[in-house]
Amino acid sequence: MRTPFRLAALAATLVAVTGLVVLGGGGGGAAVAAPACAVDYTPNQWATGFTAEVAVTNRAAPVTTWTLTWTYAGNQAVTSAWNAQVAQSGNKVTARDVGWNGQLGTGATARFGFQGTYSGTNAAPVDFALNGTPCNGDAPPTSTTTTPPTTTTTPVPSGCGSASLCDDFESQTGTSPGGKWSVGAANCTGTGTVSVDNSVARSGSKSIRVNGGVGYCNHIFFGASVSGPVVHGRFHVRHTTALPAAHVTFLALKDSADGGKDLRMGGQNGALQWNRESDDATLPAQSPQGVAQSIPLPTGRWTCVQFTLDGTAGRLSTSVDGVAVPGLQVDGTPTPDIDQQWLARANWRPSTVDVRLGWESYGDGGDTLWYDDVAFGSAPLAC
Repeated sequence: MRTPFRLAALAATLVAVTGLVVLGGGGGGAAVAAPACAVDYTPNQWATGFTAEVAVTNRAAPVTTWTLTWTYAGNQAVTSAWNAQVAQSGNKVTARDVGWNGQLGTGATARFGFQGTYSGTNAAPVDFALNGTPCNGDAPPTSTTTTPPTTTTTPVPSGCGSASLCDDFESQTGTSPGGKWSVGAANCTGTGTVSVDNSVARSGSKSIRVNGGVGYCNHIFFGASVSGPVVHGRFHVRHTTALPAAHVTFLALKDSADGGKDLRMGGQNGALQWNRESDDATLPAQSPQGVAQSIPLPTGRWTCVQFTLDGTAGRLSTSVDGVAVPGLQVDGTPTPDIDQQWLARANWRPSTVDVRLGWESYGDGGDTLWYDDVAFGSAPLAC
């Protein structure tokens, strides 16, 4: 499952909160040197394998090349990597830049990923070091006194992290989503509707309700701008009806690198899938073996859906309620019945310009669904 670990090391006390590991502490005193680096290590695992996304931030003097090292406590074995040269000797792992991403100014971040295997437990490393300097310094924060602001600000929803778009819809005042959101469909609309719901919510008292109609070209969405080659998404959705046999979509991302066509998350043959509008490729393949690698979407309860679309590396990963779905992973190595069809397009490198939540029906299948606590950004987002 997807569990983020942050090793920013701001004090001597180790605190573990819902899978987020932080070295921190309180108290005043004289300020000391800040830690040399901070590392976000985010694994996405299944029964015997995993991928991991790593973001290393340089907090010291600029460097023109970097090497990040760590040690595994278990039997994890790295098998492939992207955006870094990763080698392993015993439990010790070394990741080096690949030239173009070697320069790290003060405060700059390099991101890379890799795939591996394991058995038993898959504990995160705790001894990251950048160019030989540990990333777990013991600098406590200085004591400061702040004056409460006198201006009125819009409350920030909880669980946003560093997301560029994050909304729990509590600030919506009309009957239709407004502000950053717009309602409609790029192709055609039918009987579907989008509205602010004051009676059903995952948190607070509001959510967005979508009444999805049946039939081809019955499209309705609410969307906003989300741009970049790397997009991490998290949204909570509540479906009334199980995914049908026919193709439906409930999330769409416009891909500027593919002629403005959509990457679509939805369902087919009763299971979750991704679909590429430009060539109708699906993830997983719609064979019985491929569909078996996906899962149906639960109904009658809130479900957390997470995904990472990495256009720089041509990777895609998906989790439901914190558990990776094996059939919804594009790892760069074609696998029959999973991403072989998807990777038949050479050098797939998507670049997102927007995100839309709603409903598209291409045959049978209508649904009433709600969205709440949605977030999209350039860093992983927890459920």
